[in-house]
Amino acid sequence: MSTIDEARYPIGKYVPVDFSEEQKVQWLKDIECLPQDIEIAIQQFDEYQLDTPYRDGGWTVKQLVHHVADSHMNAYIRFKLGISESNPKVKPYLEKEWANMKDVFDVPVNVSVTLLHSLHKRWLSFLQGISEEDFQRTVYHSEQKREMNLWFMLGLYAWHCKHHVAHITTLKQQKGW
Repeated sequence: MSTIDEARYPIGKYVPVDFSEEQKVQWLKDIECLPQDIEIAIQQFDEYQLDTPYRDGGWTVKQLVHHVADSHMNAYIRFKLGISESNPKVKPYLEKEWANMKDVFDVPVNVSVTLLHSLHKRWLSFLQGISEEDFQRTVYHSEQKREMNLWFMLGLYAWHCKHHVAHITTLKQQKGW
C-alpha cells in the first residue's frame, strides 16, 4: 500500500467475510464502542486540532466527527429499511457535500459525539435482535447499482468505525498530541 493509501486507509480497505457468531460479536462491539472511542480520541483537542486535516487533502477532525454522525444516521435507517421492506432502494448521500455544510462548521463536535452515543445505543439494540437469516436480507444501493445484504453492511460499518478512529489516532501520533 502506498503512503497516500496508508493515510487514507490506515486500517486497510474493508474486506467482507462470511457470517459467523464470533464475527458478529466483534462487529457489534465495534459499533458499541465507536462513540466512546471517538470521544476519547478527541478529548483534549482544542479548536486548532479540530480544524486540522487528518491527512493532506482530507477532512478536518471536526468534519470527520460530523461525517461519522451523518453516515451512521444513514446506516441505521438503511438497516431498518432492510428489515422492514423487501430489498428497498437506499438513497446515497453526497458525503463530501455534507461535510462542507454550515452545521459542520458551526456546531461543536460534542453535539455529534452526543448524537453518536444515543444513535449507537439504539442501533446496537436493533442489531442485536437481527437473526442470521435476517442478515441475509438485502437493500439495493441506487448509486452503486447493486444489492448488499445486511451482513455485508454490518461489516462495512464496523470497519467504518475503526477506520475513522484510526484517522484521528494516527494524526495524534504524527503530530505528537
